[in-house]
Amino acid sequence: MSDLTNMGQDEPISAGQGGAEPAVSASPEPSGPPPVVPPPVPRFSPFLTGLSALILLGSVLLFAWLQATVPRLSRVDEPERALALMVGRSMDLEAVFADAPPWERLLFDLTMSDSGETLPLASVWYEELADSFPDPQVRLQAAILAGEAGKLDRVRAETQAWAHAKDPFPLFARLLSAAYLEPRIARAEELALQAELAERIPAGWFYDRLAVQIATKAGDQPLLSATKEALISRTEPLVQRARILAGLQLFCTVAGLIALALIVRSRGTRLVLQVGEAPVPPLWRGRLGFVVLLRGGAISSLLTLALLSFETDNLLVRVLAIPLTNLPILLLARRHLFGPTGVGFMQSLGLRPVPAAWGRLGLMLAALLAAALLGEWGLGRVAEAWDLSSHWTEWFDGDLVWGSGLLLAISLLEYVLLAPLFEELVFRGLLFATLRRKCGWGMAAAISAGIFAVAHGYGILGTVSVFWSGMLWAWAYEKTGSLLPGMAAHMLNNLLVCAAVMALLR
Repeated sequence: MSDLTNMGQDEPISAGQGGAEPAVSASPEPSGPPPVVPPPVPRFSPFLTGLSALILLGSVLLFAWLQATVPRLSRVDEPERALALMVGRSMDLEAVFADAPPWERLLFDLTMSDSGETLPLASVWYEELADSFPDPQVRLQAAILAGEAGKLDRVRAETQAWAHAKDPFPLFARLLSAAYLEPRIARAEELALQAELAERIPAGWFYDRLAVQIATKAGDQPLLSATKEALISRTEPLVQRARILAGLQLFCTVAGLIALALIVRSRGTRLVLQVGEAPVPPLWRGRLGFVVLLRGGAISSLLTLALLSFETDNLLVRVLAIPLTNLPILLLARRHLFGPTGVGFMQSLGLRPVPAAWGRLGLMLAALLAAALLGEWGLGRVAEAWDLSSHWTEWFDGDLVWGSGLLLAISLLEYVLLAPLFEELVFRGLLFATLRRKCGWGMAAAISAGIFAVAHGYGILGTVSVFWSGMLWAWAYEKTGSLLPGMAAHMLNNLLVCAAVMALLR
């Protein structure tokens, strides 16, 4: 390990914005600005810095181990109820929009659906759930999905296995057989099955599919009409919310494309897009920045582990968790990075807008949001072509769906305000900026966005999506000299995600 007491002395500091490590000229032109005098280098203990690196590495390995070993279904409270709600609502929407005008179906497919992939994905998820939770209702729902997908061999195998099992499996076997395996059933038998169905199966999409299939086999047109009317009545509020969300996404995309065109027309110059006065690359030395990141990250990791020992449903702990775990690294940065440069915290991160910055901020916010939405759409098409999908537990949040008013408010405070605020300060304001002292924009943005994406613990598609967002927000910081556009875009992006979950599932 190199001697950290002399770190950074080979990295002269400049207020310039161009290269990765701009140097101060030894003989500046008389008419030019005076060179920035490097601040004194603090003396850090190599032992403590190395120990911090080990703690941070251990925390990363622990996180990776937990991600690999903790079952995904255990990360969601009441997964049986959660998956039934999610699949039922998704299939209800697809059924309603299938009869909508062509333009509305297209808008729904582009903004709100997986292009008809809900049924095969739901079948896979239910097979996983049935293996872990041998609940009769879960197994019946999995069999219904198989029947709707045309997997009659699977349905036949289930009915044969359930025929002599304990209650309620014999009834479930009879319902499945009547719905999917028999060509016709008598009207009297249909009435008896419909009565059993209404008594034993909760209302919703799964109930509707059995009721419709059995009524079709018996030729019961009045019941078919009543079931369709009940579907329309039940889903009307859901459809209205879906239309609002789809229209909002369309508006944001169109407005953002106009903003992107204006930015391209201006050739993306820093002068035109300037929102703040943050020097990028920053004024602090690169090695000093890495030491602050290591030490602050280690302390934050230890605080996170300590907070996890408290009750996870303690609302005060939840409110304080994000600020407390990020405070150490920000305090170290304020003392060793921002303070010695004489620029200060607010100006170093561009948090104090320059005159006429609000219009530019709005322009950049619209452009970032459109780029994020287009990236999500493109990722969805690639995933569809390669038969990839995100696991449903990655975006289902029980607090947003079932939480009380207070719990919902705290969740929104976490997701929409605190997480974007502190993540932008650390990942773009410190990590990306420090990397810019050592390398160009592309490399610095990719490394910081990669770490940012992996830290979320998602699958492949979720990681790529977060990586793309991290790249966009790093680009915004570079071009505008401010974290404000990235923060605002991050907050609005999280708000749209939370709004979609609440509108479609709550």
